Amino acid sequence: MITIVVRDRNGGFIERSSCSSMRCSVGKSTSNSLVLKGWSVQKEHCVIEVVGTGAQVAPVNQSVVRLNGRRIDAVQPVNREDVIQIAQHCLSVDWLVETDATCAATEGDTASADYLHTAETTSPVMSALPLNSAPELAENSNTAEMRRLQIQVHHDLIRYLERRRIDVNTLPEEDLWRQAPEWIAEVINKMDALPTSIDRHALEKRVLDEALGLGPLEILLKDSAVTEIMVNAHDQIFFEKSGRLHRSTVEFSDKQAVISAIERIVAPLGRRIDESSPMVDARLKDGSRVNAVIPPLALKGPCITIRKFPEHNLTAAQLCEFGSMNQAMADFLNLIVREKQNVVISGGTGSGKTTLLNVLSAAIPSRERIVTVEDAAELRLTQPNLVSLEARPSNQEGKGAVTIRDLVRNCLRMRPDRIVVGECRGGEALDMLQAMNTGHDGSLTTAHANTPRDCLSRMEVMVMMADMGMPIQAIREQICSAVSYIVQQTRYACGSRKVTSISEVCGIEQGVVQLAEIFRFQPTGYDADGRVQGHFVATGIIPEICDQLRRRGVSVDMGWFDNSGVAA
Repeated sequence: MITIVVRDRNGGFIERSSCSSMRCSVGKSTSNSLVLKGWSVQKEHCVIEVVGTGAQVAPVNQSVVRLNGRRIDAVQPVNREDVIQIAQHCLSVDWLVETDATCAATEGDTASADYLHTAETTSPVMSALPLNSAPELAENSNTAEMRRLQIQVHHDLIRYLERRRIDVNTLPEEDLWRQAPEWIAEVINKMDALPTSIDRHALEKRVLDEALGLGPLEILLKDSAVTEIMVNAHDQIFFEKSGRLHRSTVEFSDKQAVISAIERIVAPLGRRIDESSPMVDARLKDGSRVNAVIPPLALKGPCITIRKFPEHNLTAAQLCEFGSMNQAMADFLNLIVREKQNVVISGGTGSGKTTLLNVLSAAIPSRERIVTVEDAAELRLTQPNLVSLEARPSNQEGKGAVTIRDLVRNCLRMRPDRIVVGECRGGEALDMLQAMNTGHDGSLTTAHANTPRDCLSRMEVMVMMADMGMPIQAIREQICSAVSYIVQQTRYACGSRKVTSISEVCGIEQGVVQLAEIFRFQPTGYDADGRVQGHFVATGIIPEICDQLRRRGVSVDMGWFDNSGVAA
């Protein structure tokens, strides 16, 4: 805590001001910790802060600051008996350096209480201890001290760059990541000795990640076992690992740090996020999907949701190893994609639809021209003749938006052999069905639905969203003639993701679209860890494509559809 006594040149008392933090800004603007009046006082005139056990004063933007009658141009140490002169004001400074024990004892109702609450909620071990237990106080003190030092080093780094007149906006990103560790190390070297409880390497890494990267999310992004990251608030981060949700012990320093991370994500993509447009969909360089929401919509502070994707595309063989399907199902899906059957992958949020779409697309022959359409690009097709299109939101004037439906209509003029739409959500479903019915066989897309039958109903609703006034019977006939198979993907409560059904669209009888289930997952219960158990079975129904291929002289392994035994 810093206490500043302000007097006039004759020694008359004017005011006493206290700053609860270790940094106090002084100037004319009301945003400063201490506000001084006078025509020669700048908006932000100087900064007084406590570093280690001492204090220092630094002029801002070449403002006139005198220390004991002598003008200073750079950071200078301050003693308690020194006088800082700003225009007609004379300042004397006192400060209190609180030890961890003092902080815990004297500020239990303010900042320390917040840290105690954080430690209690973020660590299952700590939550089992009494509130006043020594281990938790130690954890709290280290967390608070690390956070304080992280903020201090970050601020000092900014001032260091300003003094050296280094414009980071003009430097290539590779140069920034190479030079920034040296700058941070130099800033820390000028500070007093770090407490023994603070790991210098960890401090440097935190400052670097927050200054140039995505802060505490960097360590989670580098963990290949983490599949989803959820930031509910700056101090509340969750992640999914091995199908289970966990609360992370890492956190952002404040809300502004979260907003800065969001801006680093969306800026390279030409997208924006502000109060007029407080939601945004984006992607990381590795293709991971990002959704961000900021206040006033997000009441607890900025939120980020990141859906990570594997560094390398999964294969059908790997999905079989993971237990997502069996080999017969994988071979059959490979066959129908290769033979240009139109496939819709159905499933709930986070069930693995996009992953399965990437796997199925690997069966498309490399000689074919493919056009992909997505809201936020995340597909990873490897064929050489590939065009990837991405929708665009409107600008600040509300103009310039390009929807998925616009792109689907446009790609029909691009001579595609196949069209792959990342996800159908609205009226673009009609354009997709028309494309499937007009010579673009073998097209793929996904839709949100819980069962194959629900998927058909969902597609009907999406076609109605196109506002074409089509009767329901005409819509169903369009769906029946366009869609060949519906592949159902399901995510169970335990985190397991499985292909639970492969159904063929057979036709219409009495106005109802008929489905024939070829394969399904038969659950049998749960194991001791709560994971779903079961087996994949063929229903015994022979799909129509087998007869078509046999007439063309193409052999098909009929053992795939044998339901006399259970496929492992």
